[in-house]
Amino acid sequence: MTSESILRDYIIGRLQSGQWRAGDRLPTERALSGQFGIGRAGVRKVLQELKALDLIRQTVGSGTYVTEQAAAALQALAGDDPVGQTSPAQLMDARLVFEPAIIEMVIGNATANDFARMDECCARAEQAGTLEEFEYWDGRLHEVIADAARNTFVAGVFKLMNRVRAQGEWGLLKRRSVTPERRLQYQAEHRALVQAIKDRDLPQAKALAFEHLLHVRRNLLNF
Repeated sequence: MTSESILRDYIIGRLQSGQWRAGDRLPTERALSGQFGIGRAGVRKVLQELKALDLIRQTVGSGTYVTEQAAAALQALAGDDPVGQTSPAQLMDARLVFEPAIIEMVIGNATANDFARMDECCARAEQAGTLEEFEYWDGRLHEVIADAARNTFVAGVFKLMNRVRAQGEWGLLKRRSVTPERRLQYQAEHRALVQAIKDRDLPQAKALAFEHLLHVRRNLLNF
């Protein structure tokens, strides 16, 4: 997944979740460039694509803003997309089945570059100043782990999962459930899972993935 795609998904996710609403000003090109490690030209390209979709507007000398038409434009983009019809409970059920099941492929195919990307996601999540930023890098970690399976179908499923996580209902539940103590626990669980994958310890990695998801579901949904 390219840096431009990550930036595009990040902005659309913020719009879908309602964190950015009509009239809100987006971060500057310089800020987005620094946050996502992408050149200013790449940032402009993504913003132009989103502008063409009527999601944002740009005012010279003022900045980039969410349009009044953004909500309708997002609905038009979604169409019959099942993402909008998936509840947090349904997502967690799917994750509990799917994520531990792909660990064998991940361990068999992951490279040193994959491990570096996993470490970066853990570090960025630990450094996050807001819950929204932590949630973004949390989702990215699971997506990066899925990418390491080297399976196009698996990667596509995880992208859909992260789109569900970008919805308002998931974000509301996360804000209600994630205390500072729980966030520290999630970070420790992420680090342990990544280390087990690096060690190519299949039983340990599968067990840690399953336990982590049970922990998230219990905190999120109270069961």
